[in-house]
Amino acid sequence: MGIKAFKATSPARRYYTSSDFKELTKVERPLKKGKSKKKAPEKALIEHQTRKGGRNNLGRITSRFRGGGHKQRYRVIDWRRDKIGVPATVAAIEYDPNRTARIALLHYADGEKRYILAPDGLKEGDKIVHSRSADIKPGNTLSLRFIPLGTTIHNVEMYIGRGAQMVRSAGVGAVLMAKDGDYAQVRLPSTEVRKVHVDCAATVGQVSNSEHANITIGKAGRTRWLGRRPHNRGVTMNPVDHPMGGGEGRSSGGRQPCSPWGQLSKGLKTRKNKRTDGMIIKRRGQKG
Repeated sequence: MGIKAFKATSPARRYYTSSDFKELTKVERPLKKGKSKKKAPEKALIEHQTRKGGRNNLGRITSRFRGGGHKQRYRVIDWRRDKIGVPATVAAIEYDPNRTARIALLHYADGEKRYILAPDGLKEGDKIVHSRSADIKPGNTLSLRFIPLGTTIHNVEMYIGRGAQMVRSAGVGAVLMAKDGDYAQVRLPSTEVRKVHVDCAATVGQVSNSEHANITIGKAGRTRWLGRRPHNRGVTMNPVDHPMGGGEGRSSGGRQPCSPWGQLSKGLKTRKNKRTDGMIIKRRGQKG
């Protein structure tokens, strides 16, 4: 994987970069010079996806500045990895428009096919398995109980059997720090150290497509392809639309930065899930 730059044929192209997609394997033989025909994803593992435009079930916008974007089909990802002891072969490394990481198509020994999040270093033809006795190599899934300390992991479960909920973005990886009784301590990519039950599953390795963070969007239209609409600041609005709006000429707001509904945006603690506060050993950004 790598970053591909373009000739500056226009101001937008000057800083425009994208992935070179060389790690993808599901591509047919080139048709013409510089062109190739891509194979479709596994038909049984894709679902229709309806765009909501940031609206909830009542039709009200709950996530602003969303809408449009290219049509996409959802790839059904196996977050649980519940085929324990059944080996699988990596049939292809594919692109997924719904996430930053690459996905891998698995062909299990019993004939079933599933998509998983592809770890860095996983290649077509590799054998992987979910087992307590699996080797510590990228793609294999084990309970935290059987993973050695210091191992880089991703796809970490928060609750036993629920499926992976943490460490799923491109290029990230958590580190198994310690084990104490029924709980293990995991250092997340945010530097937060959190307790996770040792019977929760995790996958060995770092998530693929680590160069994603280095991609330059290059032009405004590219964000529209992703379904993101222009975001305007509160100080540019009228007082009827935002608490920071109004003023003669340019204004810095005249009050603490806040949301359109008055929620302070700097320094106010918004975490309300006190039930799991005891699971956090060290918060992100905390020194010592």
